Amino acid sequence: MASNILTSSIVGLDGHRVDVECDISPGLPAFTVVGLPDTAVQEARERVKGALRQSDLPFPRTHVTINLAPADLRKAGTHFDLPIAISVLTAHGDLPKRDPLERVLIGELALDGSLRPVTGALSTALMVKQLGIKELIVPEGNAAEASLVPDVDVRAAATLRDVVLHVTGTQCLLRTEHTAHPATTHNIIHPDLGSVRGQEFARRAIEVASAGGHNILMQGPPGSGKTLLARAFPSILPPLTHDEALDVTRIHSIAGKLPRDGFVSERPFRSPHHTASGIALVGGGSVPRPGEISLAHRGVLFLDEFPEFNRSVLENLRQPLEDGTVTISRANGTVSFPARFILLAAMNPCPCGYRTDPDRPCSCTQHQLHQYRKRISGPMLDRIDISIDVPSVPTERLVDLEPGEPSAAVRTRTCMARKRQVERYRDIGILTNAELTSDHVRRLIKQNDASRTLLRRAVDAYRLSARAYFRILKVSRTIADLDGTDGIEERHVAEALKYRQPI
Repeated sequence: MASNILTSSIVGLDGHRVDVECDISPGLPAFTVVGLPDTAVQEARERVKGALRQSDLPFPRTHVTINLAPADLRKAGTHFDLPIAISVLTAHGDLPKRDPLERVLIGELALDGSLRPVTGALSTALMVKQLGIKELIVPEGNAAEASLVPDVDVRAAATLRDVVLHVTGTQCLLRTEHTAHPATTHNIIHPDLGSVRGQEFARRAIEVASAGGHNILMQGPPGSGKTLLARAFPSILPPLTHDEALDVTRIHSIAGKLPRDGFVSERPFRSPHHTASGIALVGGGSVPRPGEISLAHRGVLFLDEFPEFNRSVLENLRQPLEDGTVTISRANGTVSFPARFILLAAMNPCPCGYRTDPDRPCSCTQHQLHQYRKRISGPMLDRIDISIDVPSVPTERLVDLEPGEPSAAVRTRTCMARKRQVERYRDIGILTNAELTSDHVRRLIKQNDASRTLLRRAVDAYRLSARAYFRILKVSRTIADLDGTDGIEERHVAEALKYRQPI
């Protein structure tokens, strides 16, 4: 007798329906899996046989064929173990045959029959809701994650035998109640912005970047406070909204980087080393997985020692910075991952680091300086909204200066500015000023005559590109939001122009 059990295959961020069909036929003992399985799925044969044996459940001593349909969709991951085992038991007659649309199963089997958590449970739960399927059975470690999706009957199991008892109706698995995504709990400790003494201009610049979601580049000598400013940056970001948190949790689930509680409640802060490869940054692999820029979605990607990154690696960021998504093409298909992050970069002004330090002489030649600057292309710099100098603060001033404004006070202002943006762009589905296209800027941003004249003169004087023109307008709009005004005034444009310092 043939059987059919439903599960899912994760492609990009989405779960796709997969039918696990089992046929048991006479012949020499064999266990075959077809339907474009990868190595992990092929190895499920040994895990399933071991788990069935340790659970005192029978395994057919004839020819067993598993077909994962549709056959042209590549299958990857260990979550096929549980549905394969249940399909074999159903085909063998040990479990009742039911409508395939009754439930979806995912889970990795240990050799002792216990269930281990798998990646992509949230995407599978969203698929179950979309298809209108009644029930989703997951390992206990995935219950909290899957329960984020409302109107899905999530059942958590600890072992294969628990699932068998549930399917037969002998002992039902407990239902995991739907839980709304928790508010930000600040489990991750970031430095407080108040610990940054001096650097009032830089503090204001990162406040503007936080309020509008703008990319920012800080340049200054070693010890000027660039890294401390960057580490304190997440403490002034607004909390994740429910929809943002779901997106971020889904990405981290597929990447296998969810915290133990199954939620991502903080805005991500990713800080890859400058030796990171293009695939590590953008994502990829034979089965494409999210890279650092997608893991930083709705959060911050901090690139310290910016020019030390390989230039070809940095050029990979150009399209995601513009579009908010990254598309990965492979021979077996194309997938897209969201990548709407704030790029926060820091660099020295020259190879030795002291070109702008008044107390230490620079030892770099013009050729070395030219080669250092060439590591960052002009188009890449053009995609950065705010670029500032962070000068060193003399030691005697650091001792005398009072602590700066704390993060909590700054965060209140950025939250209010973000709220204005969400309300203004509600009809077009945009959350921040940084996401506006040039067409949106023309239609939605209001300027008075004085601000328009100042910006036109600046474009002519500094020979700014069209992209730079629109980015200055978006930064001006954020400054106006922090100021609580409806239109852009001359002082807003003047402040935005201060944040376009040459690199």
